[in-house]
Amino acid sequence: MAGKGKAFVVLVSIAVIVFLLVYLGISLTSNLGKTQTQVTSEDAAKKLDKLYKDVSVTTTEQIKGQIDLDPVEIGDSLPDISKFPVSVTNTTDSFVEIFSSTEKSGTGVDGWLNEVATDFNKSNISINGKPVSVMIRNIASGTATEYIRSGKYVPDGFTPSNELWGEMVKSDGIAAQLVSKRLVGNVTGIVTTKKKYDELVSKYGALNIKTVTDAIADNELAMGYTDPFASSTGLNFLVTALRTFDSTDLLGEKAVQGFEKFQANVPFIASTTLQMRDAAKTGMLDAFVLEYQTFVNATDFKAGYVFTPFGVRHDSPLYALGDLPNDKLEIIQKFADFVEQEKYQRIAEEKGFNGLQDYQSELEVVDGSLLSAAQKLWKEKKDGSKPIAAVFVADVSGSMGGEPLNRLKESLLKGQKYLGRDNSIGFVSYSSDVAINLPIGKYDTNQQSMFVGAINSLQASGGTATFDGIVVAMKMLQDEVALHPEVKPLIFVLSDGETNEGHSLKDIRGLIETFNIPVYTIGYNANIKALQSISSINEAASINADTEDVVYKIGNLLNVQM
Repeated sequence: MAGKGKAFVVLVSIAVIVFLLVYLGISLTSNLGKTQTQVTSEDAAKKLDKLYKDVSVTTTEQIKGQIDLDPVEIGDSLPDISKFPVSVTNTTDSFVEIFSSTEKSGTGVDGWLNEVATDFNKSNISINGKPVSVMIRNIASGTATEYIRSGKYVPDGFTPSNELWGEMVKSDGIAAQLVSKRLVGNVTGIVTTKKKYDELVSKYGALNIKTVTDAIADNELAMGYTDPFASSTGLNFLVTALRTFDSTDLLGEKAVQGFEKFQANVPFIASTTLQMRDAAKTGMLDAFVLEYQTFVNATDFKAGYVFTPFGVRHDSPLYALGDLPNDKLEIIQKFADFVEQEKYQRIAEEKGFNGLQDYQSELEVVDGSLLSAAQKLWKEKKDGSKPIAAVFVADVSGSMGGEPLNRLKESLLKGQKYLGRDNSIGFVSYSSDVAINLPIGKYDTNQQSMFVGAINSLQASGGTATFDGIVVAMKMLQDEVALHPEVKPLIFVLSDGETNEGHSLKDIRGLIETFNIPVYTIGYNANIKALQSISSINEAASINADTEDVVYKIGNLLNVQM
């Protein structure tokens, strides 16, 4: 039974891996440190051919599967709300639950609101003779907005990082009463190396979003930003950038053309602030986006970097949601008043909040329907005219037998709905040998049907020749690039353990570098360091998956990447 449980977990990671990867097409680092193993393109092609000949490869018979053409419903893929922890528990029967953004309801310097809420619950405040309290749930603003907009889970209150998310909630017809415009002060900004900052100021006279987008469009600045579907800073950056191209029509032709030119030279998009920080530490980026509270607490960025605020302020507004009874509305108001006390604002300062108080929002709050349209535009235009060619490489070794493989199939079958029709998809599975289950092809209805058929036909047995699977995927992609030079190649490796057969990472590292193919990896109860060693070669991410929200993670990754 214990073995089955572990296998189950492993499988989930695999599924997650596949699609987390696709969505995650986000580059985790900008050309992470090339090593001396890199070889010339000609030598790499010869070596790849040699390695490929050493691998036992078969091409399986193409079998069509039945596809589901129903549109994806975001709420269907959201995990149970219990996946997101309650950081402060209510202490009375009369209480309100509040979704809070992670920079203030986490731990350490990110736990300010938890401290305030804990004191609030100890303060013996009563309404109509009943003692009251609050429950705080730690959940990223973008994810919280998805729960609320889908109706899958609507709390009593919501305090995102900025007002943009509140506008998106309102645009779906959900009552969202602004109780407080500011619980605590914060801004977001562009963090630039001092050297690059001085260069840009010398040329443009100042550093702001306009000069930054101009510099990126002219290929003078290597900058990264975060996913505008998930990140408050990323969404803020997106709409602020669009405004610089056309302040009167954020989605007009002029703005779209400006965005496409700018986006073509953006080397890195991260899905989370943590990934952005990790990428920035490599020193490969001239600039990146970050909230000020995070910046002042990140000692590794203070020296040699300049922070320039932009967009709307991130002052943590507080909303009351839905048709709440008066008692609950009063609890939320009393909590907002409690937070404003000088004592708690001083604590906030100690944790990096309430800095740059003089900065005024340079962007008016944007209507929620326009924000949703901007996100859609970003997804359609982020890769310019470059379609993606992706090969999924799935571990079907003996350890994947039973429940793990069943879960893998389930996750892939649900996740494949997010694959973009303009992209090309291939599928490889491996154990001791490698099987090409689906040659690369445009992801039309026919290819989708065969992808589903390939997933359904998977069976587990044998050892684990991970790098042989990657060799085959690289060979498929190099052949595809030769036919279609405009495609962007990606590899997604789903694995539950260490390689025990076939080629080694040492054998293929130089090829991965030379061909510049990002290899995304995901594993659960796996040797995460081993997977990271693969992904770190070329602008890719390694994810330690968990079993409870696989479908949601897969959906997110594919929605943004493909």
